[in-house]
Amino acid sequence: MTNKKRAGMLAGALIGLSALLAPQGYAAEDPIRIAYIEPLSGAFANVGDAGLKHFRFTAEKINEAGGVLGRKFEIVPMDNKQSASESVQLVQRAADEGIHFITQGNGSNVAGALVEAVDRNNRRNSDNKILYLNYAAVDPALTNDRCSFYHFRFDANSEIKLEALTNYMAKQKDIKKVFLINQDYSHGQFISKTAKEMLKEKRPDIKIVGDVLHPIGQVRDFAPYVARIKQSGADSVITGNWGNDLSLLVRAADSAGLDVKFYTYYGGGLGTPAAVGDRGEGKLLQITEWQSNAKVNETHPEYEKWLNEFKRRYPDIDWYYHRVYNEMYMLKAAIEKAGSTDVDAVAKALEGMTFDSITGKVTMRAKDHQLIQPMYISVMDSNVVHDVDNSGLGFTTVARIPADQATAPTTCEMKRP
Repeated sequence: MTNKKRAGMLAGALIGLSALLAPQGYAAEDPIRIAYIEPLSGAFANVGDAGLKHFRFTAEKINEAGGVLGRKFEIVPMDNKQSASESVQLVQRAADEGIHFITQGNGSNVAGALVEAVDRNNRRNSDNKILYLNYAAVDPALTNDRCSFYHFRFDANSEIKLEALTNYMAKQKDIKKVFLINQDYSHGQFISKTAKEMLKEKRPDIKIVGDVLHPIGQVRDFAPYVARIKQSGADSVITGNWGNDLSLLVRAADSAGLDVKFYTYYGGGLGTPAAVGDRGEGKLLQITEWQSNAKVNETHPEYEKWLNEFKRRYPDIDWYYHRVYNEMYMLKAAIEKAGSTDVDAVAKALEGMTFDSITGKVTMRAKDHQLIQPMYISVMDSNVVHDVDNSGLGFTTVARIPADQATAPTTCEMKRP
């Protein structure tokens, strides 16, 4: 055998060895891709676009600091058009493209379809598994009877949020009559049912004077709904609406001069503060895992810098999803602990993980993969450092719920590989 042939064989062997050693079949320098499956067209395109910017900004920050195991994160946008069936097809596309992590949050109906699609893929393709990281879909069923080893939720579920919100409302003696208005799918249906039960237990004197479910993403004029709220004599409204379904609702309320307090999940989200304007001061409340005027910014100046840089980059939106920060940095830590991007190993590293977040210690509960974290109830206020939606108004904290109190039991009986 000639020296030239020996050299060729050695080179081939080394190439083959490096391919075997590279995790998930990729070279060490290839990016770790995350499919972002959200509406990037249609009625909720603005919400999808805002989330995409959050993920890309966070990935960029992690990459600037050295990335993960010498590799960079890459966010791959995929437009699901707010369709569950379209989202299922995108899971298949992600699998075909060798993407092992997906993230989504807008719509628990979509989230439920994704859990089923991911589980099905992982049963059939043990060598090409996918992990689903949920940053905003809050239907409690996703971490109860529909829980999955391959699904992790980084937002508080709807039961946790509603428990905290109704505890706060029960202490407000001026609340006498409550109107419920929600989107007609699992998330809104849960709020409709559970809010009535919780208020009856905590404040039986409060009257529920209206309970409406409307089609998601299809109502263009909320004036008839606002007229019903006004006619009911309600002093308070509870709504889990998000995106245009919330901003159009509060805009119609503002136009009608409706004098009520709105208790919301997403009142600080894109478009809503600008829609309600000055009328929202002292009247628009939200429950979130963080808000930009929380005192944590004073003790974490690096996060203040983060907010300001994001705003300079994207002047039309605000840093809103702190849970994206938690998700991306916890995923980074899990991959580093696992020493690879192997889906089962990363999932096991995420289970039970505690993470020192900006708001305090958060824990990914191992039993059901629900993140347990502090929660904030805040109200719209003009006397703030950070405004939202370029409205001149922001939010001030009225209650902080510690992580050990911002929780709810789970019925999850998880099947593990």
